[in-house]
Amino acid sequence: MSRLTNKVAIITGATGGIGMATSALFIAEGAKVLLVDKDEVKLEKLAQDLGESASFIRADVSKQDENQKYVQAALDTYGQIDVLFLNAGIAGIPTPLWDISEEDFDLMMNVNVKAVWLGMKYTLPFMMRQGSGSIIATSSVAGLKGQVRGASYVASKHAVVGLVKTAALEVGKMGIRVNSINPGPIETNMVRDLEDTISRSDREKARKILESNIPMKRYGRPEEVAKLALFLASEESSFINGGVHTIDGGVSC
Repeated sequence: MSRLTNKVAIITGATGGIGMATSALFIAEGAKVLLVDKDEVKLEKLAQDLGESASFIRADVSKQDENQKYVQAALDTYGQIDVLFLNAGIAGIPTPLWDISEEDFDLMMNVNVKAVWLGMKYTLPFMMRQGSGSIIATSSVAGLKGQVRGASYVASKHAVVGLVKTAALEVGKMGIRVNSINPGPIETNMVRDLEDTISRSDREKARKILESNIPMKRYGRPEEVAKLALFLASEESSFINGGVHTIDGGVSC
């Protein structure tokens, strides 16, 4: 039997590299998936590519009512929520702490932290009544250490880890597990943007600089992150709660 047979999953940030890879893998393992993102055109195409096991809803996850909307859409469509993958996030532009604008700092916190809290807030009451569930939040290796020119991003990803650990303590006794995934550089548009900030004129040079700091000397692949998300979503991780799971080629070492 597939590992997510008869399970329903919500995936935010669904049209990004990790979101797309995870959506495809969850469906291959038997799940029904609600895709959530801001770009409706990309969402519709992704849902068509994934087939009848996928549905979608456009939502700005930094807004309270839109989190309520996607949770209710999952319940209206499927009648249950077994997995919530809070994967939406932004990286911003590397900036010295003293030059970060209040507007950019607030945006980072709203998308990377507030959205995780709101997703949990509106999904957990249903999971508590159901007596089961797995919540996975995408943090980062930046959620485990400092990073020059990354104050707002680092702060936001540390906050995600804090939310995960606190939620795990509060709902573990109710049959719900809450864990974080902490990727290093992954082959996604977010890392492409980071390369551009290092050297817009020579992306290959920028890539080599980033890879030089990875013990395995390569970027990770979205499919590799998806496999970790699948493990945490499935019953194979039934006694894993409050965990911070790095997938970074050794960067955090």
